[in-house]
Amino acid sequence: MSGAYAWLLVACGLGVVVVRRRTVAVALVTAQALALAALAARDAAGSNDLVAAGALALRALVLATVLFVVVARTREARPVRAGAAPLVRGAIAVALALALTWLVPHIGLDSRDAERAVLALVAFGIATVATRRATLFQVLGIVLVENGLGLAALRLPGGASLAIELGVALDLVLVALVAVVFHERIFAEFGTGDAALLRALRD
Repeated sequence: MSGAYAWLLVACGLGVVVVRRRTVAVALVTAQALALAALAARDAAGSNDLVAAGALALRALVLATVLFVVVARTREARPVRAGAAPLVRGAIAVALALALTWLVPHIGLDSRDAERAVLALVAFGIATVATRRATLFQVLGIVLVENGLGLAALRLPGGASLAIELGVALDLVLVALVAVVFHERIFAEFGTGDAALLRALRD
């Protein structure tokens, strides 16, 4: 994978960390997922690889549809403020990505650029979950981590088998859908997707 492609995926991930609007964040995650599908299609060596690329593209479109529907169904009366300012969130995310790149040894992917991109996406997902109070952004943080895992599956030396790639795509969709269900339940209960309200709950 070229360094430019890795930077494109990483830039989309960092955008999710710092943007304010939910629709923009969903669009960035969708663009990232479609870029993964395009990467899989570009490197396809046979019909099985094309099927896997199609599955990734379908996953991207399904998640985009679900997330945009959720945004429309759970409109906030007022914006949910993040736990930190955009520049602080970005700095935390970049610092965590650099720390992971420094601390984690080679993980066996076909290039160091791919490994750095995977670690950066995982770091950005963690930073999004940790610094955003809006539950939908926390769902998007999970999707960022999933996209990183999807990239790792694509960049295994020799390529992953069709069963593994389809299994990864299906698992990632199911995790995201479960997270979306939790977001909708929280919104229905509290009238907002502010995760800070959950701290008031007691057994």
